Amino acid sequence: MKKSRLKEKITLDPIMTLLVLIVITIIASGFLSLLGVQVNYNTIANNVTLDYTESFAEVTSLFSLSGLKYIFTTTVANFVSFTPLSSLIIILIGIGVMEKSGFLKTSVTLLSKKLKRKTVTFILVFICLLSSVAGFLPYIIMIPLSALIFSYGRRNPYLGIISSFAALTAGTGVSFLFTSSDSELLKGTLLGSHIINPGYNLGTTSFVFIMLAAFILLAIAITVITENYIAPKLPKYEFPETEMEEEFTITNKELRGLVLAIIAGLLYLLFFVYCITPGLPLSGALLDHHQTFYIDKLFSADSFFSNGFVFVVTMLFVIVGFFYGIGAKTIKNNKDFCDDLGHSLDGIGKTLVLIFFASTFISVFKKTGIGEAITAALANLLTIKNLGVFPLIILLFVISMISTIFLPNSGFKWAILSGIAVPTLMDASISPEFTQVIFRFGESVTMGLTPLMAYYVIYLAFLEKYNQDKKPINLFKTLRYQLPYSIVTGIILFSLLIVWWIVGFPIGINGVVHV
Repeated sequence: MKKSRLKEKITLDPIMTLLVLIVITIIASGFLSLLGVQVNYNTIANNVTLDYTESFAEVTSLFSLSGLKYIFTTTVANFVSFTPLSSLIIILIGIGVMEKSGFLKTSVTLLSKKLKRKTVTFILVFICLLSSVAGFLPYIIMIPLSALIFSYGRRNPYLGIISSFAALTAGTGVSFLFTSSDSELLKGTLLGSHIINPGYNLGTTSFVFIMLAAFILLAIAITVITENYIAPKLPKYEFPETEMEEEFTITNKELRGLVLAIIAGLLYLLFFVYCITPGLPLSGALLDHHQTFYIDKLFSADSFFSNGFVFVVTMLFVIVGFFYGIGAKTIKNNKDFCDDLGHSLDGIGKTLVLIFFASTFISVFKKTGIGEAITAALANLLTIKNLGVFPLIILLFVISMISTIFLPNSGFKWAILSGIAVPTLMDASISPEFTQVIFRFGESVTMGLTPLMAYYVIYLAFLEKYNQDKKPINLFKTLRYQLPYSIVTGIILFSLLIVWWIVGFPIGINGVVHV
């Protein structure tokens, strides 16, 4: 009895855990700065001459007066500008209309009533993996929707949240479609390769074969883990009695609303597809035409489509929800519609507090430079002489895994690693494209295990929202939910790398393993 009471006392709410992590980070930065921690590493200084320059990553102390000034003067601004905050609030407006009008319940029931549970899970995982082409934005769409989809199927919403987050994080580095992140990394890869071979070139399809294999294997593995390992361990979810009284049946009224919603949604989508299709009369208005690759035209920082993507999706949700409500007569007047707009925003006070502390933790950790210093120190391990091919593959894979925990930003990590990793592995006859694949696979293993990833707080917030235990959800327990996925993902992706290296399959169109 005493042990159980003690355990209950030391269970920290996620907000308190984040606060503790902030304090630990501040103290650690002061200690490391006092020790003069600074890591030197080589980067390519000139794109033309390809000369190396010595860069350094040092730890900045926030355990000082200037550090406290930084925290007090930037915390509010960081919270307000924290992308997951604004994106989540806007998306929830659209989801609220779809949910309250009945569109989601009707469509999910219609699509899944003849499907097995494992099939529904696989489809959800497949969509989450595929949506990685849109970067981090699917986190704020798929996690809330996954919880509702599982809830409508009379299953624990936790399963939807956990499995969708696992698929989204695993999909970080295994998209067989060329993403905007791939485009950013490709520039660093080519720059590193030109040190050894100035004429080396790569295309957008150079990774497609190995990525497609990884995609399929992970979709199956995540589904199996969810159904056979996670689901049996979760406590039974108690649905409200009103939801359990009678089975939901779809009548002509619901079907009429669904038809109207589909027509309206398709017309809306056709308009935006036309606006992002180059080469047609008056088309391409939402693209950034300064970019070379289409994916960059679509998702670059200056793209109209990218900047408005969240609003575009929200309006789609509002339109289908509204027209469903009109057809099914669940929206009878403007008051019903306005109430629906705010439905999903009810009770998100604690979510906002979680996001506030998460944004502060990420900002504080980033300012200290600890993540860059760790990544730079790991990068220097690649310069150890006389390492064989397999040790180099293993080392880069592990470096990518570890550095992702402390520095989730792919572009920033690769900027530190690529100048050393690409030429070093080329000297060992490992192609630059295969080197980039090793890096991307390593990221996928641990992206779901770091609260420093900005969208981790969305996963945490929705677990908290659907938590029926009297005790608060423990942050480290949410990490443990992801650990089985991470382990299996690591085994699958590393095995693929080894098999591909031994057999020598092309990793994509004009993409090779050996040079």
